Amino acid sequence: MKKTLAHIAKWLGLEQPSSNPLVTGVSINTRTLKPGDLFIRFRGENVNGHKFVESAFDKGAAAAFWLKDEPNPPKNVPLLFVDSSEAALQQMARAYREELSTVFIGITGSNGKTSTKDLIAGMLSPYYRVKKTEGNFNNELGLPLTILSLEEDTEYAVLEMGMSSFGEIEFLSNMAKPTYAVITNIGEAHMKDLGSREGIAKAKFEIIAGLNKDGLLVYDGDEPLLKPFISNAPGLNTKSFGTGNKNDLCIEQVTFTEQGSSFIVNGELNEEMSIPILGEHQVKNTLAALLVGKEIGLSSQQMRDALKQIVLTDMRMQVIETNNGSIFINDAYNAAPTSMRAAIQFLEKSTIKPDKWLVLGDMLELGPDEKSFHEEIGEYISNDVFSGVCLFGSRMKWLKDQLSDKFDEQQLKWVENDYESLISFLDSKITNQSIVLVKGSRGMKLEKVIEPFQK
Repeated sequence: MKKTLAHIAKWLGLEQPSSNPLVTGVSINTRTLKPGDLFIRFRGENVNGHKFVESAFDKGAAAAFWLKDEPNPPKNVPLLFVDSSEAALQQMARAYREELSTVFIGITGSNGKTSTKDLIAGMLSPYYRVKKTEGNFNNELGLPLTILSLEEDTEYAVLEMGMSSFGEIEFLSNMAKPTYAVITNIGEAHMKDLGSREGIAKAKFEIIAGLNKDGLLVYDGDEPLLKPFISNAPGLNTKSFGTGNKNDLCIEQVTFTEQGSSFIVNGELNEEMSIPILGEHQVKNTLAALLVGKEIGLSSQQMRDALKQIVLTDMRMQVIETNNGSIFINDAYNAAPTSMRAAIQFLEKSTIKPDKWLVLGDMLELGPDEKSFHEEIGEYISNDVFSGVCLFGSRMKWLKDQLSDKFDEQQLKWVENDYESLISFLDSKITNQSIVLVKGSRGMKLEKVIEPFQK
């Protein structure tokens, strides 16, 4: 974004400022602020962001927001006086969005949002000017910051949309007005706030709220909870992906090596593809990317070439080589029952190494049924397949109780919060023939288990 302060004031319906510097970005943090940024801070219960405004100007800020009811604004610096910093930021994003010719791609789902974002952006980047959501900037503050970070010549913006309650995806979709919308899947995350998987499906389907009239919804066709919403949206242009052959694009065959996943797709494409990423669930995410790419106009060869170079955000089925020749699969960014089962089933089917170990951490935000969700994971863990299981966190005690009949004390280790004990146990067990899957919710920080083994 490169706009004068007067232009931004016009967006917000404010009086023209006395000075008119060029604003070349937006920042909400003085530590990452760049010269030319418009500085925006918020007044919270514990911290009043206005105290950082002067230091922002010291670091080169072009201008700043100041709440109208906040006393003692600094003198002789360019300020825009607003009723709400958050609302003004969002209005800026809406206004800038209207001035852009960029094609927007919105992505939501319980699991796989970030991976699918990386896959779509990575597939398009060799051929177009592409910008994607960075980190977890996927909410009511992160999304407008992402929109405002777009250069005017950006051709495609790939935006992740997260939520914790009803109405949030609708809000984000109406802000972005995507031409393509993707629903990756319906899992169990946020069950506490949304009540049921049906409620989660309803919340995710809100992504069509801002979808262009001639836009396309790409969705998980294996998920029956989405079908009623599709049926009740006459005229909605849709494409489905999944494992079932009734989908517009489906998986025919998948093989795994240390280099990644190879697979055959059928339906609207009949091709062999490969990605340098492990996991059938990542292959399924790739199907969504392929449908979007095909709709945009990429050839099969263009998509095949781009996918071979894909790099996902860390901690998503990330292959980690170790000093002793074992392999760790770092999938520790997040976890819910659906993604936990998918990761375990990947390792079960894998032929990369014969000695298979699981390191599993608590799944958070599952609501009142969290005990049964943890216990049910035990159904997918066989002592005929896995050499042993390490469990971390208070909730994983429930899974430990389920596995005690399958694994003896030399194969099963549970700790509530002791990383070192878990690391020591694992170190005594794994060899150059071992592959170790590490999976848990972000709050469990299971990457700490991997670090001592990493090259």
